[in-house]
Formats: sequence, C-alpha cells, structure tokens
Amino acid sequence: MATYKQSVGTAVVNYAGDYPGAVEGELWYDSTNKDFKYLYPNVTSAGSWATAGTMNQARKNLSGTGASGSAAMAVGGMQPPGYYTNVEIYNGASWTEVNDLNAAKGYQGTAGTSTSAVDFAGQAGGSAFSVNELWNGTNWTEVNDLNTARIYPGASGTDNTSALCFGGQIPPSAGIGNTESWNGTNWTEVNDLNTVRYSPHGGGTRDLALAAGGAGPGGTPIYGNTEQWNGTNWTEVNDLNAVRRLAGSAGTDYTAVLVYGGVTPPTFRTITEEWNGTNWTETTDMNTGRQQMGAAGSLPSALAFGGETSSGDTATAEAWTGAGAAVGAWATGGSLNLARNLIAGGGTQTSSLAFGGYKGSDPKSAETEEYNGSSWTEVNDLGTGRQGLGGFGANAEACLATGGQTTGQQTITETWNGTNWTEVNDLNNAKKLFGANGTTTSGLIYGGEPSSGTLDQTESWNGTNWTEVNNLNTSRFRNAGAGADNTSALCFGGSPGPAKTESWNGTNWTEVNDLNTGREDPGNSGTATAALAFGGSSPARDETEEWNGVSWTETSDLNTGRKELGGAGTSTSSLAFGGEAPPQTAATEEWNVPSNVIKTLTD
Repeated sequence: MATYKQSVGTAVVNYAGDYPGAVEGELWYDSTNKDFKYLYPNVTSAGSWATAGTMNQARKNLSGTGASGSAAMAVGGMQPPGYYTNVEIYNGASWTEVNDLNAAKGYQGTAGTSTSAVDFAGQAGGSAFSVNELWNGTNWTEVNDLNTARIYPGASGTDNTSALCFGGQIPPSAGIGNTESWNGTNWTEVNDLNTVRYSPHGGGTRDLALAAGGAGPGGTPIYGNTEQWNGTNWTEVNDLNAVRRLAGSAGTDYTAVLVYGGVTPPTFRTITEEWNGTNWTETTDMNTGRQQMGAAGSLPSALAFGGETSSGDTATAEAWTGAGAAVGAWATGGSLNLARNLIAGGGTQTSSLAFGGYKGSDPKSAETEEYNGSSWTEVNDLGTGRQGLGGFGANAEACLATGGQTTGQQTITETWNGTNWTEVNDLNNAKKLFGANGTTTSGLIYGGEPSSGTLDQTESWNGTNWTEVNNLNTSRFRNAGAGADNTSALCFGGSPGPAKTESWNGTNWTEVNDLNTGREDPGNSGTATAALAFGGSSPARDETEEWNGVSWTETSDLNTGRKELGGAGTSTSSLAFGGEAPPQTAATEEWNVPSNVIKTLTD
C-alpha cells in the first residue's frame, strides 16, 4: 500500500476555503480563513450498545462465548424450576438452535468460539459439577473433568484445546481461588487467584488472562479487584471503578476487555467499563441493566444476552460496537434541475433516476431526471405525470414507476429502459403515498392511501403482473421501504404508527424494532437487512437512522431537513433528492460510509 508521502507528496496546498481535492490525511492552508486544515476519518469517539436479536429461549445463569458480537454462542442456563441443555448460535441478526449439551446445567463457564469451545463446571441444583464438554462446531462431547467442581467460575481461552478456569464457589457458599489450565486433554491445577471470589469477569487467553470484580463467599463483599495472569501467576492491578458481581465480560486480548452490567444489590447495573491494559474507564451504559447474562466477543464487538432484569428473566440481547467505528456523513451533490416534492426514484448513488412529483403549482409532474454521480440531466418524461407515486430500480437504465395521484389515485405502472417509459400492467388497487422496493423484474409495494379499501394492502410484481399478497400488520400511508426484490423488504414510518417497522420474508410481514424517531414521508435506501431512513415529517426532519437487520441506530443528520423526498442506493452509499423543507427543494445529498471530516488546527 502506498504511503501518504508517495501518493500526495510533502507540499502543502494553498487553497481559498475547504480544499475539495483533499485526500484522507492531507494538510492544506485555507488562505481565506488563514488556517491550516486537514482531512481525517470520521469515526465514533466512544462505543455504544444497540438492540440485538432475541434468543429463542429466555434464561439466566447461562454462559456464552464467541470471537465477536456477531459470532456468539449461548450455552445452558436456567429458568425456575428447570435447567437447560439448550445451545443457540448468533450470526449478528438471529439465533439458531443447535445440538444440546449432554448435561443440563447453569452457573458454568465457557471459553472459545462459536465453532470450537469448552464448557465446564456449573450445577443443576444441588452439588456443583466438574463436568467438562467440548464443542466442535456440531456436537458436544464429554471429556476429562475439572479437578475441582464449582459454580460461577471465570473463564478465558481461544478454543476447545486451550482454556483457563479461575475462581468460583462450592455450594452453598464456599468461595475458591483455584485456577486450572486446559490443554485439550486434561485440566491442570496452577497458581490461585490472590482474592478468593466467585463470578470473576474474565477475558484473554489461557496464558494471558484478566479477572475482574466478583464477590466473596455468600455474595459479600462485592469486589472491584482486578488481577492479571501471565501463564504462571496472578498479579493485582488497578480496580474496576464500579464494584459488581454477576456481570458480563468480553475480550480476546487481556489488555482490551469490556465488563458490563451485573448487580450491586438491589440495583441491576448498566455500567460499562473498558480495560486498556492499565486502567478501567467508564464508557456508554447498556440500555437495560441485567445480571447472570451470557456474554461474548471482544472490546470492539461484544454481545450481552439473556440474564435477569428488573422485569424478570429475559431472552433479549444487546450488541456493543467499540470506539473507532466508521461514521457516515451527508455531502452536497448536484441539484435537481426542477425542485419538487412527493417524488420517486430508483438506482444507485452514481446511477439513479428521479421522476414525478409535485412541481411548483403543478401537482402532477411527469419530468424525469438522471443522475450520474455529480449532476442531473433531464430525460424523457413519464407517460402520465403524477405525485405521491412509488418507484424503484437497479440503476438509471432500469426503473419502475407505479401508482400515485393525478386528479385521483392511480393504478398506472410504467417501466424505464434507459431511454423511454413504457406503460405495462396496472396495479390491482389504485393508491398513493406507499412504500416500494425492488427491480423492474421483482418488486413490492405496501401500505399507502387507496381510492378504496384498506391501508395495509401489499402487491408483488414479477416483471409482468401485480399480485395481491399478505397485508401489513399495521395499516398506514406515507410510509417508506427498502429491499432488494419481492421476497425481502422492510416497511417503516408512516401514519398512523410513525415509528413502526415490519419485515417481509416473501410470504408474511413481521413486526420488528421501531424507528427511534417516528416520521411520515421519510427518504429510504438499502435492503431489508441494511437500510437507511432519512428526513420525513412532521415537521420537516433531518434525522438519519441506520437499520442493521435487527434495530435502528441514529447517525449523522441530513444537511437540509425535508419531507416527501426521494432516495436511492444502499445503506453505505445513498442519495437523497428533492422534497419540501419548505419550500420545495432541488437539493441533492450523497451519503457515504466511511466518511471524512475537516479539522482546523488551532494554536
């Protein structure tokens, strides 16, 4: 890879204002403002928690492991009166049940990944277990036991051949500091923790590990003590800021560990702390306080799942994304030739089409414009001008326009071949102000205001005909949507229920997590698992939210807040155009992830 010096050189550009030709890391002199400036990556300054996929089975006192928040495993656990053998694997969006443990239990430790792990200790009521099972990605196999049976041990390790078990409790209340090392065949007793405790929160490997927090025999005292393991001995290092027990922890490197949640009776904690190898620093709190949860991942990408909250045992999960994650931003693009709202479009950020809308005092625009990544060009008009229509398409050479309003709601459908619009088979139901997604050969429309009938209707396009399919759960109009084709879609926003979101699997709609900011008439782009919602009303909004297949996260705002705008592209490369601020606007903005920001150097 070329260095900055090789790519750009060492000369400093003199430019009046913000230098448009700057590349990442470049320094220039702004002669207008008499400042030195440079361009640097736009990334998050702190980590954050977001709602993740819900497990199939609610439970607490389970264990978890995995290399990241999108590749995790939930093992065992309990929900009174029973203990579980259940095992589930998370792929970043949903949980899948896989083969069970041989022995039902909770309160155990697990180390490794979702494809290679070792599960040890625990209980199923009564005495503690020394039972040890290996996971090979398909099945669990019982192998040689721990030397000392226990519950609530700390755990670290890389796979089913290399793990560390430390601390814990022998029921009913005898705390231990015993440490054992696993080599893939046997457990070997090694040097003990300095502080006897149960539920120490672990991270690292078999030979380089961290133990933090926990509690003494019977639950008191609650510790903030932290110890590092160097393969031979434990050494006391700086304490956690917030003492707690039964928390979650994640970290594949003992110098980069995350501890979160837990309990300091009677309070379920949301506190999250990061370990940098020397000190603990408090960072962004969890959304829901919980204890006795499963945990997996690393400092950049972690997961908390299950456990007990103030509302009882839960199957919910939260995903952690660490500081330094790329942040998207909107930048000004070439303006439309004609300002208008209630517009439709399709395509990509560099090859898109805008058509129809409400232009000035003309409520049924037929004008069509093509975007090439920098400017819009007027091309041949729609056969029937209209506002509030739906549109989609793969690029500027292949789009579809349907429905909308002239003097009343329409069923008219037209396809674009890069040169002309051609009328094709009509919708079954005349409507306006609906969500739409897909291509000229496979699309879907949903919701909207019909000339008659309900606001929940869905129709599927196969390239020739529209077919009525299963309805939305929530009737609405002024909604938006995203999706690749007629088998996969996301419907969000609208009225009523402006925050509601539903996912389409080709047969049925399922309610999923809501938008953070409810809105009507938002712009839209992306797919059913990676979408963007931007702008909308009321009033005209500038908020942008990203959908990751599970939940919405607020991100960088539009530069021009507006409603009834058009959208095209993907969740990482989008286009927003037109709309009403008020007044009607021709403004176009381009969304990119990753993005850069300008820093002004000061004395």
